[in-house]
Amino acid sequence: MLTAYFLMILVVIFYAGNILVGKAINDLLPFTIAFFRLLIAFLIVLPFAWKKTWEHREIFIRYKKPFFWMTLSGVTFFNTFIYASLQFTTSTNVAVLETLIPALTVVLSAYILKEKLYRIQWAGVMLSLLGAVWVVVDGSIFQLVRMDWNPGDLIMTGAIICWSAYSIFVKKYMHLFPAFAALLVMTGLSLIVLLPFVAAEWMWTGVPQLLETDIVTGLLYLGIFPSFIALIFFNRAVGILGASKASVFLNFLPVATMLGAYLWLGEAITIMQVTGAAIVISGVLITTQGFRLKKQSGVTN
Repeated sequence: MLTAYFLMILVVIFYAGNILVGKAINDLLPFTIAFFRLLIAFLIVLPFAWKKTWEHREIFIRYKKPFFWMTLSGVTFFNTFIYASLQFTTSTNVAVLETLIPALTVVLSAYILKEKLYRIQWAGVMLSLLGAVWVVVDGSIFQLVRMDWNPGDLIMTGAIICWSAYSIFVKKYMHLFPAFAALLVMTGLSLIVLLPFVAAEWMWTGVPQLLETDIVTGLLYLGIFPSFIALIFFNRAVGILGASKASVFLNFLPVATMLGAYLWLGEAITIMQVTGAAIVISGVLITTQGFRLKKQSGVTN
């Protein structure tokens, strides 16, 4: 049990690092970062997964449409939206907004998968949304109309929607595919999809300086730790703790990111951000644990 907790702490640190490193190397444009991150991950996974992928090729062909949309939402564009948002907004805002994903996933599950959603869970969704808006507007809830909206926070909604949709696809289809084989095919497809976008970026802004030490180090981190090692650790922890308990640890992502942004990137942490993060985390816990809370408190729908 302690091993699983330790693994999940590392997962949170690696995912926080994904945001922090994405911010640190945002001299590169988002499609370029996403492409090389996935290229590194693809090369790492290839020796482990190519044989399994070939053996199960008929499964990938049979379910090619849902697998393709699962790839686009979760692998191709999720992190691309994150890196794009980091061009404009802070690491802390991105981390806090990312914690909205479990709540939105629960809502989409209710509509798409017809899962029952209780009133206490709806309350959690609304509380999470309030917390996210609180962070974005720095506590000025009653000045929404007059706010100068940050485009980075708006771009993050694309990432939130992508991963929530990906979670639905995973729930319906991922069990059909071997894990490492799925990762290999997903990264390979994503590289093909992203290539013309990268070419367009380079035609528009020129070829970036990819061989600078900071850039190489950052891309290696993104390709190895959040893309590969974190996945292995998370899957191992889920096997010990179960999906619900393991996922709760991800609510500590804003805390780890805030600390990293303060210590490494020199970002200021405001009381409004801390308050908003606490509200979001509370809402997410209520939403994702709503059924259990209902049973314990006797609340009816």
